[in-house]
Amino acid sequence: MALPNAMCFCSPFAREELRSFHQQTSPWMSTSGADSLDRLYPAVGAARPPRKRTTSQCKSEPPLLRTSKRTIYTAGRPPWYNEHGTQSKEAFVIGLGGGSASGKTTVARMIIEALDVPWVVLLSMDSFYKVLTKQQQEQAASNDFNFDHPDAFDFDLIISTLKKLKQGKSVTIPIYDFTTHSRKKEWKTLYGANVIIFEGIMAFADKELLELLDMKIFVDTDSDIRLVRRLRRDIGERGRDIEGVIKQYNKFVKPAFDQYIQPTMRLADIVVPRGSGNMVAIDLIVQHVHSQLEERKLRWDMAALASAHQCHPLPRTLSVLKSTPQVRGMHTIIRNKETSRDEFIFYSKRLMRLLIEHALSFLPFQSCTVQTPQGEDYEGRSYSGKQITGVSILRAGETMEPALRAVCKDVRIGTILIQTNSNTGEPELHYLRLPKDISEDHVILMDCTVSTGAAAMMAVRVLLDHDVPEDKIFLLSLLMAEMGVHSVAYAFPQVKIITTAVDKKVNNLFRIIPGIGNFGDRYFGTDAPPDWSDDTLDT
Repeated sequence: MALPNAMCFCSPFAREELRSFHQQTSPWMSTSGADSLDRLYPAVGAARPPRKRTTSQCKSEPPLLRTSKRTIYTAGRPPWYNEHGTQSKEAFVIGLGGGSASGKTTVARMIIEALDVPWVVLLSMDSFYKVLTKQQQEQAASNDFNFDHPDAFDFDLIISTLKKLKQGKSVTIPIYDFTTHSRKKEWKTLYGANVIIFEGIMAFADKELLELLDMKIFVDTDSDIRLVRRLRRDIGERGRDIEGVIKQYNKFVKPAFDQYIQPTMRLADIVVPRGSGNMVAIDLIVQHVHSQLEERKLRWDMAALASAHQCHPLPRTLSVLKSTPQVRGMHTIIRNKETSRDEFIFYSKRLMRLLIEHALSFLPFQSCTVQTPQGEDYEGRSYSGKQITGVSILRAGETMEPALRAVCKDVRIGTILIQTNSNTGEPELHYLRLPKDISEDHVILMDCTVSTGAAAMMAVRVLLDHDVPEDKIFLLSLLMAEMGVHSVAYAFPQVKIITTAVDKKVNNLFRIIPGIGNFGDRYFGTDAPPDWSDDTLDT
């Protein structure tokens, strides 16, 4: 196969890339680049306002990144808020710029692996291409559309996404299909992490975007190598033909690099020559990020949570099921360590049913009139909300789902998995599945025990991130400790807290005293390690 003329003159570094490739086989471009560049970023020497620290979020990648050392979670987050329910720390945001196929993503992954922190998010600028018109779609199909111009990117969406993440909110990220040149229907929900890496060819091409970056890195790679990599990627992964790739490169990619991308190198804090082959530069970057993380000390302060509300009266938002002889008798059975598993399950289910029936009485109702079979009017009441959704905190919370389904017809169910990190003591979000349009529902959040309130606070925060109004959230638990009640109520004063009993104490392992034991183990018939408890994991 003959190669186009554009590839006849290659640097020695590109020849190996070429051999490997052999084996595998707009009208937007402005001539007045200076005006456009002045709009995009500040001139050299211009006074810059102090940069603010920031948080950001993820790429269209699987939620796990497996390295030689460990598994790194690329979707999820630790609880970056304090006992008041407000965000206490911000993530460290790294901006990674450079030409197309310069190796930005490879450098990002090498940084992630070398950092060896459990929560990292990689956000690609490629997700933020604008939606094309029909005419632009036709141009893209014939390789006549300029995807390497700043106007091809939705900077408003990029900036609003980073700002929302900085406030501790969740975001939805578009997923771009490079084969059809369009956004897919489904969007991806993402959360913050210890470190956020934002990479893209125009990562430094907007003043407001620059202010959201704590560290700016430019990956400088030989142009011949970038061309060969682009050929391999676009032909092998995106279904393009070689003539179209070369046409697009000569018409758009190379001129855009010279006019818009290369000039942003002067804005970088660090320039990495040779990309992923420059281990010295990557080591220096990792050392700096480690020092920044140490200064920020992103740790969950369980002691502050425990001591924040001592000696306070129980909050008005708490409702405890009336302790009738029947309720007291069922508590006696399930608290008894000698109770068999069958009896434990039976009486737990009875209590769950009573608890949920009690909770439904706090939903909004309106007056309505119906006609009886005798032809008479009856003045009654009907639920005035749009819909009820149940969300269980795994694993113990899912045991309450059958009781909710038994009394709420066609109720929607979501799940949240929150686990405590054994090294840091932090609850961490590992899995989330919520119904669509949950923001308009009354949400019944279910967990069987609440001791410190840490996981419950995190679950409430997740619901708020998905725009569920605080006063539409009902936290239900069979048993709660006073500490957990105070923690949730103080952080989220409009959340309704409903339980069948409140115990006064929590021991030094943050387990409820006298308590109920490990609810999940007793219900499912499993054995947990001696230092593990649903009281600490499930809230």
